[in-house]
Amino acid sequence: MKKTYGNITVCIYETYDEMSEHAAAFFADEIKRAPGSVLGFATGSTPVGMYRALAGMNKQGEIDFSRVRATFNLDEYYPINKTDAQSYYYFMADNLFDHINIDRSVIHIPNGQAADPAAEAKSYEQQIAAAGGIDLQLLGIGANGHIGFNEPGECFISDTHVVTLTPSTIDANSRFFDSPEAVPKQALTMGIKTIMSAKKILLVCASESKAGILRDAVTGDITPKLPASILKLHADVTVMTDAAAGKYL
Repeated sequence: MKKTYGNITVCIYETYDEMSEHAAAFFADEIKRAPGSVLGFATGSTPVGMYRALAGMNKQGEIDFSRVRATFNLDEYYPINKTDAQSYYYFMADNLFDHINIDRSVIHIPNGQAADPAAEAKSYEQQIAAAGGIDLQLLGIGANGHIGFNEPGECFISDTHVVTLTPSTIDANSRFFDSPEAVPKQALTMGIKTIMSAKKILLVCASESKAGILRDAVTGDITPKLPASILKLHADVTVMTDAAAGKYL
């Protein structure tokens, strides 16, 4: 099922696996159209099926990552060692990069071990600009409406920056750690302007627990209290969801 809300195209699929396959095909089409694309990736449980499908397509020779100009991940915990199984560096290697023919030198993920996280954020922003910006950015949406780690607040923060995670985000992510106390309390994240500067955006969303916040982001007012609502101002946004997450749309 396909619906349109302003500039946002919403595609609702019956199952998570079906959604993941279509999301992978969406990324594959971009790579086939422009092999030297700059791709933006996201972490979390929702993109795992999409990454699995992309790896399968690459193994079958359907898509080729060897000419991708650069990849940039949305965010990384701070502080965290890249060898930590909960780091996003580890996540991306485990779920995608170790399984495709990509040049590892073009992969960019914020450094969760940076001595000066503010300087790392500024450097990351400069690297994105030097690559010519992001052609296709993948997003998820947090239970509180965050995109990347841009948490609800009184204003939108534009560029890559250090953020203090909200208690709700720490609680939501604690399922990946031994305890809530083990979750890093900060992160490095692309800012709203950085995300909105991508030429195309694909947001994936699954599970009934996200249905309400997704509806509010797509159909409600634009407000920094629900960061994903800013996507309504972007010219080219596609949302793909399973039936459970899309039940209010």
